[in-house]
Amino acid sequence: MKYKVSPSTYSRFIRFLQEELAISTASIAVALRRSEQDPGPLPMILWQYGLVTIEQLEKIYDWLETV
Repeated sequence: MKYKVSPSTYSRFIRFLQEELAISTASIAVALRRSEQDPGPLPMILWQYGLVTIEQLEKIYDWLETV
């Protein structure tokens, strides 16, 4: 299952990562840079690089299903 965050949802998604999951701005920036080099869903990139736990990844996908 591949999730794409629409431009209108993007800022809400970033805010969710920072406020609900306490993911640092630096970690998000690393994942965004990686996604430019290796396109893929941002949640998976965050997980692959160890920036979120599997539990956080599940919360991200749960959130994405509600938007």
